[in-house]
Amino acid sequence: MQLLDQYFEIQQTIFEFFGYAEDWRVIPLDDCRDKFWRLDGDGPGKLHYADSEHELRDESGNYYVDDIYTQRHLPKWVYRGDGFTMVCCDPHTDGNTFLRVLDNTKERDS
Repeated sequence: MQLLDQYFEIQQTIFEFFGYAEDWRVIPLDDCRDKFWRLDGDGPGKLHYADSEHELRDESGNYYVDDIYTQRHLPKWVYRGDGFTMVCCDPHTDGNTFLRVLDNTKERDS
């Protein structure tokens, strides 16, 4: 099936862009390029992200926080690329983990 072949080719291209290689566990991509974000460490640590810059800085906690997922089979957990960053995340919800893809122009300091 050509469509499936294209899907896996595109996925591999994305992984190569970030220097990521799957190992032991398959983690799905999650498009968070529309979110404002900040990191608290590169692993272990946390990813904070929100729909707006105001929400990200809101001291009332009106934003999302994921632990950086530190699987021992991966050489690193935060993958910075030209213009985008991919973070292995554990939201502690239903056993899920994600490779969250973020826009570097929306990164904010802690």
